[in-house]
Amino acid sequence: MNIAPSLITELKENEIFVFGSNEAGIHGAGAAKQALKWGAIYGQGFGLFGQTFAIPTKNKNLNTLSIGKIGVYVERFIEYTIRSEERIFLVTEIGCGLAYYKPKDIAPLFWGLNNAENIYLPKSFLEVLNGI
Repeated sequence: MNIAPSLITELKENEIFVFGSNEAGIHGAGAAKQALKWGAIYGQGFGLFGQTFAIPTKNKNLNTLSIGKIGVYVERFIEYTIRSEERIFLVTEIGCGLAYYKPKDIAPLFWGLNNAENIYLPKSFLEVLNGI
């Protein structure tokens, strides 16, 4: 079980900062704003950019996406991580800030990844996934 740091202030060369974004790629607050220093691109709301990976939790109008829609983006993220085993993905509490979801809502989207070698999940997600 790999636990992502609760506060990420620097990245090693092979580490990727995974953050909640919006479909418009407006990285104006929270982890999304922090991601700009590691290569997130303004206007790009999903995918790998520099040492970041954006997962939308809000739409282009900045309205919160449904859990189902976020789940589609998480599935695409997981597909990418399988092809990128050399990288370490440090997942933040996506959807639990400005999108107003709770870890109990978002963590199940990462079901089965609590033992993945290259994915580090927030402690709060792991507690949900492990039934703590």
